[in-house]
Amino acid sequence: SESLVVCDVAEDLVEKLRKFRFRKETNNAAIISKLNVIASGISPDELKDELKTFIVYSYKYQHDDGRVSYPLCFIFSSPVGCKPEQQMMYAGSKNKLVQTAELTKVFEIRNTEDLTEEWLREKLGFFH
Repeated sequence: SESLVVCDVAEDLVEKLRKFRFRKETNNAAIISKLNVIASGISPDELKDELKTFIVYSYKYQHDDGRVSYPLCFIFSSPVGCKPEQQMMYAGSKNKLVQTAELTKVFEIRNTEDLTEEWLREKLGFFH
């Protein structure tokens, strides 16, 4: 599915992602790709309802040594019960967006109820 290109990432979304990456705010925020909406002050628990599509999430991560970073996390949930062609299109679209936005913290979630602060901190712990 990496070579399957089913869509191009719109230039306005690329620009929005670039600005989002370098934003000055220090709160958690998300871009929900299908809607192209920036949601400020959103917690991991509130993201559960948005997992019908791709989410780019800027998370305020407090390290054990006191440092604070703002990793961009790509969170997605693979569609369940759809045709293989649809799953391939989904995977191709996901890969294209991850590649275009140069995202490195890519997390799949199977059950939206699992999307919690603890889950995200555990996933990010592998990078630090």
